[in-house]
Amino acid sequence: MNSQNPLVSIIIRTKNEEKWISSCLRSVFNQTHKNIEVIIVDNLSTDLTVKKAKEFAVKVITIKDFLPGKSINDGIKVSKGEYIVCLSGHCVPTNENWLINLIKDLKNKKIAGVYGRQQPFSYSSDLDKRDLLTVFGLDKKIQKKDSFFHNANSAFRREIWNKYPFDEKVSNIEDRVWGQQVIDSDYNIIYEPEASVFHWHGIHHDSNLTRANNVVNVLESIKGLVSYPKNESLDKMNITAIIPIKGESFLVNNKTLVEHTVNSIKKSKYVKEIIVSTDSLTTSKLAEKIGAKAPFLRPPELSMGYVDILDVVRFTLDQIEKNNQSPELVVVLQEAYFFRNSNLIDQMIEKLINEGLDTIIAAVEENRGIIVQEEESTHIVNEGFVPKKLKKSKSFIGLVGLGLVSRPMPLRNNSLGSGRFGFYEINDPLASYEIKDATSLEIVKNLTNLENEKN
Repeated sequence: MNSQNPLVSIIIRTKNEEKWISSCLRSVFNQTHKNIEVIIVDNLSTDLTVKKAKEFAVKVITIKDFLPGKSINDGIKVSKGEYIVCLSGHCVPTNENWLINLIKDLKNKKIAGVYGRQQPFSYSSDLDKRDLLTVFGLDKKIQKKDSFFHNANSAFRREIWNKYPFDEKVSNIEDRVWGQQVIDSDYNIIYEPEASVFHWHGIHHDSNLTRANNVVNVLESIKGLVSYPKNESLDKMNITAIIPIKGESFLVNNKTLVEHTVNSIKKSKYVKEIIVSTDSLTTSKLAEKIGAKAPFLRPPELSMGYVDILDVVRFTLDQIEKNNQSPELVVVLQEAYFFRNSNLIDQMIEKLINEGLDTIIAAVEENRGIIVQEEESTHIVNEGFVPKKLKKSKSFIGLVGLGLVSRPMPLRNNSLGSGRFGFYEINDPLASYEIKDATSLEIVKNLTNLENEKN
């Protein structure tokens, strides 16, 4: 036993945590206490949770029949640490001292376990915010009678677990059952707010959203109580841009459209890799020359005029993931939008992260009208192409080719509209202009010539 630098075994239970696991593990491996082992106990995830987890130095065990207490016990049984930490796969430690703060009181033999603070994300529902902000306060507590213990973010000594393993029969609140056992045996439990994580969901009190909103408004006004995660991890995320291209690229200002698009993406602070998905060997070679990658040629059946752009993106993502790459975010840009603002990509990425979205699409407001000719008059129907009942608020048209940022899962499952979906409004009319053919290409050339003359 090394009392100065004890080995800590971190047990992380997962079930389809693709959205969170990379952020969780990045923070875990960024801790100031480095003597750790990480064990993933996965309950047959059907997404890329395990694949993403294996990008880090972790051990993965798989369980079929999930019971919360048994899953923790199974993870501990293959661990070696003097101290055991339980962490949920959708929890992200808030800073590099989380682990030190979580285990520091375990030196006291009177202490059976420590649980840390759980904070909401800024985009968490008010129900979840209310639950977490009211349950997990700012004051450290020593519990001598209160058996509350929450193992989504907790630690205890192995010797305690040897005496009191988690109940393997209960289907929930296994942590509260364990807490009662150790309190009844004259141990204490500590609540340590300095060992804090961001937690995706709450404690599930009542579902009165109005009441929850009122409570949250008050809680968020209290100085020092609420802090939400910043985007300092964005630059560490694995973000890949995909440019789907059919055939060879048009020339504008002595550069191909694919060159213009790649150069625009290179200005991004966050995109790590650019993949050109093409059916053309010429375009493929050009892509490699200008700093993108074209690791494969798209099959002819995915280059037909009727093929949806998202089918091409799904194929490309599948090829990327087969090559043992696992982007956390995918950016989709078609080369046809010559006047796309170079800041658009990062602005969309930041909005997706800030609002906890799964998918965000560039969109323009729909404000066109229909001209109707009757026997004695001609007039405009101001509702345009949108049903009248929907015109109570703005209506937008999504432009996937102009800009799409998504987590891989909705793309993979062809379910962009599921989960948390949002849009980024484009106000510049030129930005949404699409080069479709020789005529629209000529218009773009004329517009750029006019701009060059002005400058």
